[in-house]
Amino acid sequence: MKKTEKRSECPISLSLDLFGDKWSLLIIRDIVFKGYHFYNEFLESGEGIATNVLSDRLKKLELNEFLISEKYQHRKTKKVYQLTEKGIGLIPILLEMIAWGFRNDDTLLIPDDRTSIVDRIWNDKEALLEEITASVRSFDSQNFC
Repeated sequence: MKKTEKRSECPISLSLDLFGDKWSLLIIRDIVFKGYHFYNEFLESGEGIATNVLSDRLKKLELNEFLISEKYQHRKTKKVYQLTEKGIGLIPILLEMIAWGFRNDDTLLIPDDRTSIVDRIWNDKEALLEEITASVRSFDSQNFC
């Protein structure tokens, strides 16, 4: 797999080329908001991603430097995935997508234990962003979403 090439000088086009498909963003979502780090966790996240698609997207995200993988200390045949600083830079975009989704679809259900994240996105986004970013950097993501 080779690195993604630019189609144009448009930053929106470049962004979509690098991380714009739904599976890549859902993998990043799972790392950021669910604390997932292992292939099987992504596979079982409930979205129905096929194994070949998951493998391809993980490779693409790693090749484009959004995440890195390392051998898992406790089991060398297993890889652990984590975001790079470039990947962490997508967190504000994910928060905006959450806010946009709730603003534009009043049928989305907010579980009782998750109402605070929606309130914080609308009322205290900077503090929430700092908290989420710190948890991802410390490899201790919480289930924010």
